[in-house]
Parts: sequence; structure tokens; C-alpha cells
Amino acid sequence: MNIDWNKNPLIPAIAQDATTNEVLMLAYMNEEALELTLSTGYAHYFSRSKQRIWKKGESSGHTQEIVDVLLDCDGDTIVLKINQEGVACHTGRRSCFFTSLLQDKVVLDKEVDINSVYSVVDTLYHTILERKNSKEATKSWTKKLLNDKELLLSKIREEADEVCEAIGKESDEQVIYESADLLYHTLVGLGYRDISPDRVKQELARRFGMSGIEEKESRNTSKK
Repeated sequence: MNIDWNKNPLIPAIAQDATTNEVLMLAYMNEEALELTLSTGYAHYFSRSKQRIWKKGESSGHTQEIVDVLLDCDGDTIVLKINQEGVACHTGRRSCFFTSLLQDKVVLDKEVDINSVYSVVDTLYHTILERKNSKEATKSWTKKLLNDKELLLSKIREEADEVCEAIGKESDEQVIYESADLLYHTLVGLGYRDISPDRVKQELARRFGMSGIEEKESRNTSKK
């Protein structure tokens, strides 16, 4: 059976431990991701948040070696039988399925310290998303910002002004402090819009080696 990629440009891909049959995660594949998975022997997915192909474990080293690839009867869902290196979940847990709705609690402990695996920006962004989706984080500043768009926007403007003030008049330490505040609030803004910071990195990579004039011209052209 062939996959109709015109009908289903993205299909669910379930990663399952080849030995224990434990379901570890659910992600999505497009045609290129599946071809890379089959040709390399390691799981590749299409990230809807990053809007790009990514190899599982490209940052963490927690790769998924392919043992088998199974296609369902409708030709629109895949099960990957894998050998998991490290853990499957970006939270540091072996499986992404760690919250019981019936018990209303987390039932799997973290196995890996994610601070030693991911960059501080990625770790902070994931934490912001956890606050966004949590019912228990009602008293957190991050949750308050996410629930009040006008407050969030005003804080980003305020922090940007403070960075400018620090660069113009204050010490290096104060510039660093204010820049950290601005970065945090900007990441909350990205989280509010569900835009992965990886997409900002991709845009910077696109501009790398491009002159300022060329970059502005490319933006003006795209708006026409």
C-alpha cells in the first residue's frame, strides 16, 4: 500500500519500543521525513512548531534507531518500532505519555536532567509551554503573562526600553541583566503564539551572510 501524500501531507508516526512495546511518543512525518527515516535507519520527523524536518535526538543525542516501520490499513498512520537511546520526551521522561487524566497527576518521573541536554533557551521555552498548559501554575508570573496579552505586550515594550537605556548609559552587567529580562518576555510572547524559537534561529540562519540591504529588499519583495 502506498501513502497518498497529496491527501495527507502529514501523517501521525507513533514511536514504540521494539522490545517492550511501550508507546514512547507521537510525532508527524511528511514524505521527506519518511524517506530520511528509511534511508538512514534513524527516526526523522516534521515538526509543526519548528516547521522543518528534524532528526530525533539532533540536540539531545536521544536518537531512535529503526527496527521496523509499520503502515496501518488505511495508509495514513505509521508505527515505528525503535531502539530508544536515552529518553523520548523533551521533559526528561522516557515516554511523552506521563500524565494520567483518571488519576489527575503525573505518573512518570524524569530520568534525565534536561538542563544538561538542551540549551537554556530551549529549556526555558519548554517550561513556558508547560506553564501555558498547566492548570496548577495559576500563581506563576509566566502564566499571568500568558493569560493577559496586553500585560505581556506592555512588558516586552518596557523591557526593550530598559535594554536601550542600559546600552546607552549603564554597566555591562546591567545590559546583560536587562537583555535576559527581554529575552524571557520575548520567549513568553513566542509561547503565547506557539512559535518555536527554532524558527527564529532558522530566520537568522537565512540572513547569515546576507547584507542588511539585501535582507530588507527580500522582506519588501515578500510583502508585494
